[in-house]
Amino acid sequence: MIIFPNAKINIGLNVIERRADGYHNLETVFYPVKINDALEIIRADELSFQSSGLEIPGRVEDNLCIKGYHLLKKDFGLPPVKIHLHKHIPIGAGLGGGSADAAFFIRLLNQEFELGLTDMQMIAYARQLGADCPFFIQNKPVFAFDRGDEFEPIKLDLSNYKIVLVMPPVHVSTSEAYRGVKPAPVKQSLMELINEPIKEWKNHIKNDFENSVFKNHPEIRGVKAALYEAGAIYASMSGSGASVFGIFEETPDLSGLEDDNQIFSPL
Repeated sequence: MIIFPNAKINIGLNVIERRADGYHNLETVFYPVKINDALEIIRADELSFQSSGLEIPGRVEDNLCIKGYHLLKKDFGLPPVKIHLHKHIPIGAGLGGGSADAAFFIRLLNQEFELGLTDMQMIAYARQLGADCPFFIQNKPVFAFDRGDEFEPIKLDLSNYKIVLVMPPVHVSTSEAYRGVKPAPVKQSLMELINEPIKEWKNHIKNDFENSVFKNHPEIRGVKAALYEAGAIYASMSGSGASVFGIFEETPDLSGLEDDNQIFSPL
């Protein structure tokens, strides 16, 4: 059985305060976009994991799909499976690709073995794997708050726009991004700002990681500027970077951004 995990972008990201558990309270809007990995499981004699496409860093046993398998196996006694992940969503991009793979893997196990899990039950498992993971169970636009794993549905439809995503040849670690940010309360919640006309977003909706990330990686700042120059009505870094997306009314000419950058367009 095969499934196609998709990426997400963050529209706005406010880091509000550091929590006692070491995480941060934040608020953001998650919006799914059409950049996909491919994930397959086959019943097998022993558990195994293989990947193709982009190289996945780290040990196999630390992969979130493997962790998700062991999490559900404790409760359901799952038989072994062979897992194959074709990685296409850029890594270290702020697109939630690893989280998507983990959440879609839970959905895949639920289907393949007819576990009968509800969305809420799958969300509870996904929450144990990472803060972004629960979003991908229902995979619909949400206002996210607390650690980014509590959600309120929002009515946001960008299907009439062209979303372009640019991945520069830069890696920004989450720890690096958080080291440069200063948590602060917001004057107006993103939950309210997201309802403004999209042309107003650039004046009010921001990503708190941009200041320090742009300082350390000016090429990312350059990508955002180039998207506005190409006619974007809103552009922002997604998550902690390094990817930057632009929202356009028409498909733009991005020929000036093609050197060294990976471009996904239109989404």
